[in-house]
Amino acid sequence: MKYIARLVILLLLGASATTTLFAQSLYKSVGPDGKVVYSDRPPTQGRIEKTLKFENLPSSVLPASVSSTVEQLRKQKTSSATTTPTGGVVMYSATWCGYCKKAKAYLANKNITYQDVDIDTSDGMVAYAKAGGGKGVPLLIAGSQRVQGFSTDAYDEIFANRK
Repeated sequence: MKYIARLVILLLLGASATTTLFAQSLYKSVGPDGKVVYSDRPPTQGRIEKTLKFENLPSSVLPASVSSTVEQLRKQKTSSATTTPTGGVVMYSATWCGYCKKAKAYLANKNITYQDVDIDTSDGMVAYAKAGGGKGVPLLIAGSQRVQGFSTDAYDEIFANRK
């Protein structure tokens, strides 16, 4: 019986640790009573002292050949890439990327229109490099905001105030 209780406790601790790893923002706020509170949600009362952003979202790592080509293109500062429409939403993705599929499903679910740029095409790779793409996909650019990788919380945060 003690073994089962320990196993349940370990599973609960593991689940809570996993949830914490994928949190997008951590808010440090001071409540009306002067107490400091840390939360993953903005305070309803009091004031925000500090907002911490977590940037290493789950993404699919680019193959080495694609990554090196993107680096070379960035160094060349090519000018033939398509530009991001002002205020528009652009997703740089690859057909083999599982996180890209999740991101596209999210956007479809929320009826958010976007321009999809396939980085496996030569024009798409140039556009990705010009957009400052990193080591993985998806890369979402929505107006002046950008998200490298995918998580529901991060996308919710970006699209919460967009109409």
